[in-house]
Amino acid sequence: MITIKFPTAQTILILIATLVALLTWLVPSGKYDSLSYNANNNTFTVSSTTKNTVLPATQETLDKLSVKIPVEKFTGGSIYKPIGIPNTYKKVTAAPQGFVALAKSPIKGIIAAADIIFLVLIIGGLIGIMNVTGAFDAGIAWLAYVLKGKEFLLIILVTTLIGAGGTSFGLAEETIAFYPILIPVFLAARYDAMVGFACIFLGSSIGTMCSTTNPFATIIASDAAGINWTEGLENRVFMLIVCLTITILYILRYAKRVKTKPETSIIYDQKEDLEHFFSVKSATKTIPLTNRLRLILAIFSLCFIVMISGVSMFDWWFVEMTSTFLIGAILIGFIAKIKESAFINTFVKGAGELLGVAFIIGIARGVTILMEDGLISDTILFHASTITEVMNKGLFANVMLYVFGGLSFFMPSSSGMAVLTMPIMSPLADTVGVGREVIIDAYQYGLGLIAIINPTGLILAALAVVKIGFNKWLKFIMPLLLILLLTTMLLLTISVYY
Repeated sequence: MITIKFPTAQTILILIATLVALLTWLVPSGKYDSLSYNANNNTFTVSSTTKNTVLPATQETLDKLSVKIPVEKFTGGSIYKPIGIPNTYKKVTAAPQGFVALAKSPIKGIIAAADIIFLVLIIGGLIGIMNVTGAFDAGIAWLAYVLKGKEFLLIILVTTLIGAGGTSFGLAEETIAFYPILIPVFLAARYDAMVGFACIFLGSSIGTMCSTTNPFATIIASDAAGINWTEGLENRVFMLIVCLTITILYILRYAKRVKTKPETSIIYDQKEDLEHFFSVKSATKTIPLTNRLRLILAIFSLCFIVMISGVSMFDWWFVEMTSTFLIGAILIGFIAKIKESAFINTFVKGAGELLGVAFIIGIARGVTILMEDGLISDTILFHASTITEVMNKGLFANVMLYVFGGLSFFMPSSSGMAVLTMPIMSPLADTVGVGREVIIDAYQYGLGLIAIINPTGLILAALAVVKIGFNKWLKFIMPLLLILLLTTMLLLTISVYY
């Protein structure tokens, strides 16, 4: 009997890239004119398919272009990427992506995503060093002892804290670093790896979906829509509380079942392999937590505190985050008295463990590049913006939810989606008599819900870190996703009438 296995993450993405390349042959190419601000000489540049025009950076210029955004959003630096200009869409010469472009797309994607890829590889090296020191085993043994009988608090705490990071400053890609550290803790608490993964990934997903002060979603989208980011804030806070509560209860229910009957785990067939992969020894024997190991764990934890502080307060990005983990690895190697040659070999081997994840990130970025080079992103946006004409408020809000969800498959970046779509989509709210904050909500919720299962987003890379198949994730998440979708539609509908 032939057993058909679910394809790997890399294969799924290559199939999607092939589909996107095919779409560039079927979907007409088109472009909106774009508007960018030049801080050096305080001017706007309007770029079309035929020419670039320099205009004074004034409110009058924006009004003439039908860009309903205060000029201060540009001059103050809130909007720093080119935005689409409403009512300027036009068909352009087709740019179909053939076999050569398809073959190049993963390489282009890896180059374009080099910043996050290096972060992943350096984190892999750091984890390798930590495993050699024995600090993980000792720390996990201590946590298992402290949490004995109260393991459910781990689920609530991790999901809530990561959700707080997601809603406040967009904690998303950075969570890649948390899986190798926290999954062993959940395994030692006699949960399965799916519980730990769900707490981290869903905490981040729900947090970013219901962003409140996230500069990469709420603030940049509100700026591009021409409104203050505080408009609609109460609705998003309420949505965050409701969705995070539903998610935690769902994980708790699954975790309780798995702990009582381990064979009911969706990934029960991987139990031994995952425990071996994550080196879960602490559940069976006590490892003394010496002062040296405490210092190593303190430095390791400090890396994350410094990273989160830098991103949230000092505008750090991937270069600074990656440097933090590299310095942390060197310090830990020095304290653990690891020889230079052993340190290098261990670090390289640890980085190699996450090389597959790096390739997944690059291939996913390559899909987006195919879309851009094929000039069909604006065409999809143009047709999406025309289907909401003459709708009532409730239907409009929910259609926009699905429109943004669909667009996010091709444009998974929250900031990229915001600057591309908001100048085009936000004026649609005016035509049906709702506030533009409804568009912001629909954008965030649609993007966030689809991100939970979107192969072109972060999910495949995250699953690869913990060696869980996409098919098993779908089996776990689909009931929750349906509940969250219905809840979102209900609350979104209520918000436009009250």
